[in-house]
Amino acid sequence: MGKAVKQKPPSGRTNLASCIVATIFLIFVAIVILILFFTLFKPKDPKISVNSIQLPSFSLSNSTVNFTFSQYVSVTNPNRAVFTHYDSTLQLLYSGSQVGFMFVPAGKIGAGRTQYMAATFSVQSFPMSSAAAAQPENVGPTVTDGVNGFRVGPTMEMESRLDMAGRVRVLHVFTHHVEAKSDCRVAVSVSDGSVLGFHC
Repeated sequence: MGKAVKQKPPSGRTNLASCIVATIFLIFVAIVILILFFTLFKPKDPKISVNSIQLPSFSLSNSTVNFTFSQYVSVTNPNRAVFTHYDSTLQLLYSGSQVGFMFVPAGKIGAGRTQYMAATFSVQSFPMSSAAAAQPENVGPTVTDGVNGFRVGPTMEMESRLDMAGRVRVLHVFTHHVEAKSDCRVAVSVSDGSVLGFHC
C-alpha cells in the first residue's frame, strides 16, 4: 500500500500574489469607470439659443413706450441624463432697470433632447431715456439689407436675460448642478417698434 502524500498549505507568497492581482484588477476597473464617466457621462451645462425676438404691439406717446415682448428660444440638453430645471424668470431690462418679466415654471428636458419655449408678456409703460428720445429722425445706425444700406430713425436698446438652473443625475446616482444662461441685447426702432436686431 502506498503512503498518503500530505499537501503543503499554500505559502504566504501565494496569498500575497493573489491579493496583488486582485488589487490591480480593481484599480483597472476603477480607471475604466472614470474614463467612461468623464467622456460619456460628464455633466455639461445646457445651451440656450434665442431664435427670434418680436414686439407684436408697440406704441410711443410723449416719450413713453408701451409694448408686448415675445421671445422664442430653444434649450438643448447635451447630457445623457434628464435635465431637471427649477423655476426661473425671463427678465427684460432698459437702462439697467427691469421693465418686464415672465415666470418660467420648473420642468424636465430629456437626455439629448431640445425643448422649444415661447414667452410673451405685456410691458408696462415706461419713459425712454432722454438720449434716445432726443434723437432726430435722420440719425440712427446704418442697417444693411444685403443690397443697399438705409437709415432708420431713433432707436432704443433693451436687454433680455434668461437663467435656468437645475440638476442632472448621472447614472441615477451622482447629482450635479448645471446652469444655462442667455443674455441678449435688442435694438428696436422707436418709430414702429420693429426689432432691428439682437445679439446674444
